[in-house]
Amino acid sequence: MAKTAVALYECAECGWRTSKWAGRCGGCEAWGTVAEVPRADAAPRPGARAQLRAVAPVAAAVPIARVDAAAARARPTGMDELDRVLGGGLVPGAVVLLAGEPGVGKSTLLLEAGALAAAHGRVLYVTGEESAAQVRLRADRIGAVSDALFLAAETDFSALLGHVQAVEPDLLIVDSVQTISAAAVDGVPGGVTQVREITAALTALAKQRSLTTVLVGHVTKDGSVAGPRTLEHLVDVVLHFEGDSRGQLRMVRAVKNRFGPTDEVGCFELGEFGLIGLPDPSGLFLSQRHDPVPGTCVTVTLEGRRPLVAEVQTLVCEVQSEPRRVTSGLDSARVGMLIAVLQRRANVCIGRHDVYAATVGGVRLTEPSVDLAVGLAIASARSNMNIPGDLVAIGEVGLAGEIRRVTGVQRRVAEAERMGFRRAIVPAGSDLMAPASGREPGSQLEVRQAADIRAAMAAAMGG
Repeated sequence: MAKTAVALYECAECGWRTSKWAGRCGGCEAWGTVAEVPRADAAPRPGARAQLRAVAPVAAAVPIARVDAAAARARPTGMDELDRVLGGGLVPGAVVLLAGEPGVGKSTLLLEAGALAAAHGRVLYVTGEESAAQVRLRADRIGAVSDALFLAAETDFSALLGHVQAVEPDLLIVDSVQTISAAAVDGVPGGVTQVREITAALTALAKQRSLTTVLVGHVTKDGSVAGPRTLEHLVDVVLHFEGDSRGQLRMVRAVKNRFGPTDEVGCFELGEFGLIGLPDPSGLFLSQRHDPVPGTCVTVTLEGRRPLVAEVQTLVCEVQSEPRRVTSGLDSARVGMLIAVLQRRANVCIGRHDVYAATVGGVRLTEPSVDLAVGLAIASARSNMNIPGDLVAIGEVGLAGEIRRVTGVQRRVAEAERMGFRRAIVPAGSDLMAPASGREPGSQLEVRQAADIRAAMAAAMGG
């Protein structure tokens, strides 16, 4: 006899399924996350074929030129940095997933955005992690109180739908989707099945009512959105809100955006009275000193389309035991590669020395264009020679010691000049256009092109 139900085992982190229990997930390799999920056996009988037939469509197909695109235009939220990432604002009927680590400021960001959006329509803020009184206290502190901003502390999905029918909002904010549960869906609250089904139901509701919906999601230890990977495919926009909990800088990045670009970044400063947009955050990543210090070098990185001036600091100390390589804000693998290149291609002896490399302001630099600045900073710290304070270094360093070209050199150089730098080292063969008209005489940046790391060291430290 055929079984009416089969036992499946599913990972609570990524949704990986197997017919046998395993202590370690085969998808995300997490331990202790695989649990049994009973379901009805929906396998078709051998030889059975699906019965396909045509049905009458709900709406007839029309020429694309007759489709009204006004309903899908973005509406600004009132936060310029958030609108920059979204591509102009929130689109009616769109579902946005805002992911980030606990305590980074997701609730503060959405509470401010909801209060600003309440000036143009009703906003429903559903919180499942805090009480209504706690949210009200935060709203009083950051000035996010509005008569058109409705607040509900709810964890039941059916009650959430009731609030939507009663308020009829133009914007729905759910904080967070992991805390909402439905009695008709199997699984524990926050599990894979619950999160997936609730997100699918909210997406269908948003499309049906043209209701802009923003969902808050937590991230796992590896930085991915908690729950199945299919969660990112159900929504229209995926934003990552990141930043060091010990610092004040916060950044919003678009990982997926059906209505705008995915190469933009929004910068905020988290203070006592909420988040403040930073249209010019370059000054946060530079140390405030007047005299140059060995082991420091400035570079220009591209965060999306925005160039940011950042400083790299290194310290090299001789030791008798096993040398250490410690990094903060930099890719440790690339720093180790640069140390090997300096030793082999530039005769910089660092074998029996500790190397500490960090960025200023808590910014994380992962772009390969910062290689040259990190290499020059390490060489400067090892030789105890200063790099001029008005110099920036831009370029990717290869294993042969060559400096490879990077994109956006013109924008990087223009940003460095705007910040007051007067010299720049760029890869050989970089395409640099003539300076724009209207600049004051004598303000042109002196650019030197270097083919390899040795030439860059000679240009930066004079020999």
